[in-house]
Amino acid sequence: MRVAVDLPNDFVEMLTEQAIAKEMRLAYALALFKDARITIAKAAELAGITIYEFMTACKANRIPVIEVSREELVQELQSIGRKP
Repeated sequence: MRVAVDLPNDFVEMLTEQAIAKEMRLAYALALFKDARITIAKAAELAGITIYEFMTACKANRIPVIEVSREELVQELQSIGRKP
C-alpha cells in the first residue's frame, strides 16, 4: 500500500525522499508498537530494520520494550530465591 503525504518544501529539502520515508515508517511502527497494536517483530519489519535496531529506537524514544509490573517482578525474584 502506498500513502502520499504533502510536506512543505523547506522540510523536504532537509532529507532525501527515501530518508523521509524511512523516518515515517519508523515513527509509524513506534506508534503502533507503543499502543500495543503490533508485536515488536512486526514493528521492526514495518520499519525495515532488525529487532535489535527497533529496540534501540524504542529506547531512544522512551518506549518500554518489556513491561513488567512491580508485582510480576517481585514474583519473578521470589521464584529464583531473591528478596525484592
